[in-house]
Amino acid sequence: MIRLGLCCLFLEAPIRFRTTTVKYTSSLASKGLDPLKHLNDIIESNLENLLLAIQFCANQGIGSFRINSGLLPIFTHPESGYEIDKLPNALVIRDGFEKARQEAHTHNIRLSFHPDQFVVLNSPREDVVEKSIADLEYQGMMAKLLGADVINIHGGGGYGDKPSALKRFAKNFQKLSQTVQSRLTLENDDKTYTPSDLIPLCKDLNIPLVYDVHHHRCLKDNLSILQATEQALSTWDREPYFHISSPKNGWGNPKYQSHHDFINIKDMPLEWKNIKEFTVDVEAKAKEIAVLKFKRDLITEGWHLN
Repeated sequence: MIRLGLCCLFLEAPIRFRTTTVKYTSSLASKGLDPLKHLNDIIESNLENLLLAIQFCANQGIGSFRINSGLLPIFTHPESGYEIDKLPNALVIRDGFEKARQEAHTHNIRLSFHPDQFVVLNSPREDVVEKSIADLEYQGMMAKLLGADVINIHGGGGYGDKPSALKRFAKNFQKLSQTVQSRLTLENDDKTYTPSDLIPLCKDLNIPLVYDVHHHRCLKDNLSILQATEQALSTWDREPYFHISSPKNGWGNPKYQSHHDFINIKDMPLEWKNIKEFTVDVEAKAKEIAVLKFKRDLITEGWHLN
């Protein structure tokens, strides 16, 4: 059974997530306005739209939703950061988190996070590591409030010495709270770390591997799709999680890393057909339109969906 995942945003559905900048928020006080009130209003709106997103997924038979990392804008900024309980309507905001969590639980919608690319846990720069940990702890806080079980990141940079870089990752992983450690997953990427690079680390640290088959096709190793799938599955103690996408201009184009608007059904690995249950995020620029088209295509091809 396949649980399809929608990633963060909507193309046509009237569901939008708001953001702001440090510069704009910082300027409000000089205008006699309350920066925390501004942030509070954005967060309330974002939580209302998160609830709508979960309801949309439930109504359309989409089993998973990846939550935008900016749900609470500039939360970890060193000067402009804040705490939920310092916001004017903190109780309303906490209630918004709880309503979203309950809605996801009621309709069996799996929630996840995928921090931005600047989260690099294996950086040789201590300031980058500190910021990465702060961001992961922020996402861990949200994941706990919402019942999300996946915070997915890439391995980071290779820095000319991948074994040393992965050892640094392992060392910095120990600095994370149990809340984050228990939800953290690693994903193979299309430039540096293949599944065979990451699987030993995943097993050593008890971190599940989110297998991205598109990335694996872009950056090959000695593993077949079947072998990578089987080894990724062995790292999971809960429902496995995969990613799929199709190249924007086809596999014959040199820039095949870029994502297409939709998923070509031929890019769905037949090696996944006998997996009992798994989640697969549909990484396509047409967002919910792409997920629903892919769902129809899978059903036509005889796949069983959650």
